[in-house]
Amino acid sequence: MSITHKQSPERSEGDVNLSPRRSAWAENHLDENTEAMLAEDAKYFLHQSLSTPCLNAIRASQGIYLEDVQGRKIMDFHGNSVHQVGHGHPRVIAAIKAQLDTLPFCPRRYTNQVAIDLARRLVELAPGELSKVLFAPGGTSAIGMALKLARYATGRHKTVSMWDSFHGASLDAISIGGEALFRKDVGPLLPGTEHIPPPTRGKCLFNCEDEQHSGCLEYLEYLFDMQGDVAALIAEPMRWTTVEPPPPGYWKKVREICDRHGVLLIFDEIPSALGRTGKMFVCEHFDVVPDMLVIGKGFGGGVFPMAALITTAALDIVGDRALGHYTHEKSSVGCAAALATLDCLQQDGLIENSIELGRHALARLQTMQNKLPIIHEVRGLGLHLGIELRRNGEAACDEADTVLYHSLSQGLSYKVGGGCVLTLCPPMTITRQELDQALDIVEAGIRSLD
Repeated sequence: MSITHKQSPERSEGDVNLSPRRSAWAENHLDENTEAMLAEDAKYFLHQSLSTPCLNAIRASQGIYLEDVQGRKIMDFHGNSVHQVGHGHPRVIAAIKAQLDTLPFCPRRYTNQVAIDLARRLVELAPGELSKVLFAPGGTSAIGMALKLARYATGRHKTVSMWDSFHGASLDAISIGGEALFRKDVGPLLPGTEHIPPPTRGKCLFNCEDEQHSGCLEYLEYLFDMQGDVAALIAEPMRWTTVEPPPPGYWKKVREICDRHGVLLIFDEIPSALGRTGKMFVCEHFDVVPDMLVIGKGFGGGVFPMAALITTAALDIVGDRALGHYTHEKSSVGCAAALATLDCLQQDGLIENSIELGRHALARLQTMQNKLPIIHEVRGLGLHLGIELRRNGEAACDEADTVLYHSLSQGLSYKVGGGCVLTLCPPMTITRQELDQALDIVEAGIRSLD
């Protein structure tokens, strides 16, 4: 398996804010005004790993760049995966402003034209027979709606999901999620949340030798047989935090197994949908259509929090109950932002840009791998790329942390996943020149290890 499953909790999701390099970096790069802002922030916000205390303070964002309060520009290859169309895209901002002037809020018992237009647009874009929509104010909430609908539709309550997966930070989402950082020491979670190893292209826990990973698939079928009351399998079609596409044919086999057992297949594409991988939805790469598809993050153009649950018409079965019932369920402003985002993706050639620049970047990373032994593997789809660092066969977590802070010093921000994977997730509006500049910084950081 290319990603270790014995990592400490603080290594499982992203780069934590507990690294000793954080303090050293701050001493060398932050002025008194910024330090005062960070201290005030830490005074009022609850502290938690991955965010507060914060790294830095920013005052502006535009395109691929953040600008900190000291006036330094930072290329944002992190963006919490919301910045497909870049920060502050003019078309998105204009749509939001126009909507604020006419219908700033839509109470839940009413509908509005922009919400209907967005639902129609999603149905037109969605693969297969996905044709019904519910909106929510965030991806975690949309996951909760999917879990409830699966119970109503099947009369069962159990789920199967992947270890090391992330589906949100609420109690129901961490119950199906598989990362220790969110689950450890929190107490009883939802009952019936079974977990299996994630699919990888290397050696797995079941010693799968064939490319279909028959051992893992046989275990999944065994689990469905043994439990007998599984409502849904929920998974990321591509493991986002560590940039791991599944083995060839894996999801087609899973789809067949789910169908045999009457188990619903739910794909979580909250961080990954909307064109960044070179297709509007990641599952399209693998020619598999789920029963439910959950999207979010960049759906609101990196400005407004928006998410959606997209299902088949056959699952429109609970009209007498509430799946979401959220205050901002049909937010006129959020829907306007989302429509503008889809316009940008389709009309500005951003998906084509992801394909072209993704190929260019992956070729550069492969050349880099041939020259730098610490790079164990490079992988990616479109403009989502991963560089896995290993030394002597072990995850090079300390080295990855070193490279991260080297890059931050040079004006490039990105995430470290799984403790040792540098994940590069730039806006789809990036130019080849900007991408090459970022890759130069990453290569210099890796070379600095020797």
